[in-house]
Amino acid sequence: MTPPIAKRAPTRLEKHGDVRVDDYFWLRERENPDVIAYLEAENAYTEASMAHTAELQSKLVEEFRERIKQTDTSAPYKKDGVWFYSRTEEGRDYPIYCRKRTLDGPEEVLLDVNRVAEGQEFCSAPAPLTSPDQARMAYAVDLVGRREYELRFPESGEAIARVTPNFVWAADNRTVFYVRQDEETLRPFQVWRHTAGTDPAGDVLVYQEDDETFGVGVGKTKSGEYIVIMTAQTIASEVRLVPATRPDAEPVVFLARSRGHEYGLDHAGGMFYIRTNNAARNFRMMAAEGPGPVSAWREVIPHREDVYLEDFDLFRGHTVITERRDGLLHLRIMAAEGGEHYLDFGEPAYVAHTSANFEYDTATLRYGYSSMTTPSSTYDYDMVTRERVLLKREEVGGGFDAANYRTERVWVTARDGARAPVSLVYRVPFERDGSRPLVLYGYGSYGYSLDAGFNAYRVSLLDRGFVWAIAHIRGGEELGRHWYEDGKLLKKKNTFQDFIDCAESLAASGYGGRDKLYAWGGSAGGLLLGAVATMRPDLFTGMIAEVPFVDVVTTMLDDSIPLTTSEYDEWGDPNDKTYYDYMLSYSPYDQTRAAKYPHMLITSGLHDSQVQYWEPAKWVAKMRALGEGGNRLLLDTELKAGHGGLTAREDRYKETARRYAFLLDIAGVK
Repeated sequence: MTPPIAKRAPTRLEKHGDVRVDDYFWLRERENPDVIAYLEAENAYTEASMAHTAELQSKLVEEFRERIKQTDTSAPYKKDGVWFYSRTEEGRDYPIYCRKRTLDGPEEVLLDVNRVAEGQEFCSAPAPLTSPDQARMAYAVDLVGRREYELRFPESGEAIARVTPNFVWAADNRTVFYVRQDEETLRPFQVWRHTAGTDPAGDVLVYQEDDETFGVGVGKTKSGEYIVIMTAQTIASEVRLVPATRPDAEPVVFLARSRGHEYGLDHAGGMFYIRTNNAARNFRMMAAEGPGPVSAWREVIPHREDVYLEDFDLFRGHTVITERRDGLLHLRIMAAEGGEHYLDFGEPAYVAHTSANFEYDTATLRYGYSSMTTPSSTYDYDMVTRERVLLKREEVGGGFDAANYRTERVWVTARDGARAPVSLVYRVPFERDGSRPLVLYGYGSYGYSLDAGFNAYRVSLLDRGFVWAIAHIRGGEELGRHWYEDGKLLKKKNTFQDFIDCAESLAASGYGGRDKLYAWGGSAGGLLLGAVATMRPDLFTGMIAEVPFVDVVTTMLDDSIPLTTSEYDEWGDPNDKTYYDYMLSYSPYDQTRAAKYPHMLITSGLHDSQVQYWEPAKWVAKMRALGEGGNRLLLDTELKAGHGGLTAREDRYKETARRYAFLLDIAGVK
């Protein structure tokens, strides 16, 4: 099998007196038949290279079908006096969204996504939203994969094209606020108002965000009294309010934006509650009667250096705080009359989160929980009696028994003395003798924290001897805001070095063999893998980089690409030479050189709006030209999808089976 070789067409790129020559810049030409032909040739090469694993892939798909319940129903939740849930059916790829007026009443199907997806190769349709009186329903659907949705109103028949899936109903049961994107950059920048049953041509522009570093979104307060227009960028935010009963009123700014101030709010019981980082790096909680200066706010929960305040939920008699402490999520229950307690989860690594809590006048908290050995579980918790009721736990078939697996949490000391937590899971019995293959997963950007939740697919790797580890590296917020700030901008290399140090430590501790280390990451986690591959090409035997962001400098210099302008405070603005030089020093595409790189499976999506398909394509082309040693280098481009890959359940099984088969094959595991 001979891999395809992309033609070289040198393009001169100059900035700050520095000249870069990009041989594969032409791959950006989406409509160029030669580009599509190259991507198809790479796909054919990948298919041929993986052909000998066809039986293994089929076996894995069958395991997934057996392990993941095909006909299932979610735990119903109550909103606007009605019970909502979703269900799946065997032989069908998409969910069916339903409601019941009472739990024992007849089912009403709101949206069968299988019908929407008929004849389509891609279909993304989140749960529909009903009007408060339940008389109307609307849903958003993307049939391409580029995050450009159509908002549909089944009762009246109108549709609004090229919007986001973010919309909300006003209290009049007719008005919908929705968000439009910039046609070129896809930045969400406008909020519009539509009246159901009318021509969308008459819709009203409510707000437009002209600062290209900000994006907008809409929501509704828990009280139902306000429509919230949130404008945010990486380090600043601003909220506007519209009374839900007067949707044609002018939005009122709650607190004007200021650089470095991030805040968000909710409203219930006649008060506004604000999560803010004003004088509080890890955020604190404040209360206010209405819009006004910070000096008029009252502190409810003070700032704590060792606890990150992530979120809150409001109830008449309680406030539930989601906190991070020592890298783990905690749910703190605070009673209005005084007193507090925490939920105890009893495992060393897990994920816990408040769930569908739409009712204010209740003492019942709905929350979700899972760990790397405990399948996803939904609970109702009485905050007064402290009684916990398990409503539903993901049923895992195929002979799965949680007692056969163990999860651990260890700490790794990085080269500069910082201590990073790592979550692990493996099948028992287990000896730390370095004989096991180990996959290290990471992300480390945008302050996004990775939590140790359950994955039914992953069992297929664990049962074949793999250890799965999650590196909670800098760039996320697992250990608080400083953990994020120490892994961004001019400290971004901490993210990559932490990942390397975690891999080295796990091997030294015997969790995985030094010649049996594998890395996995996607999007910004793909940047992580790319940077690690160029910094330490000898460390990992294999890598799976999904939709990797690897052409950092060129992308961040192009403000026509989606996400660029809104991310200057994450990566830096390379129009400033200081940031240009720093980015250039780690950008995987720019740092690719003659070296023996790990075995690599790299994925992309032709319609990806978050990481353009040409970034992984160019990276593969350059590594083909410069790489040494004959290790496998495969590019798998999904020509009918975007950033998240295919959407049909069976397609996801096959995608995952291919990735697992790649790992198992290069690891020599039968």
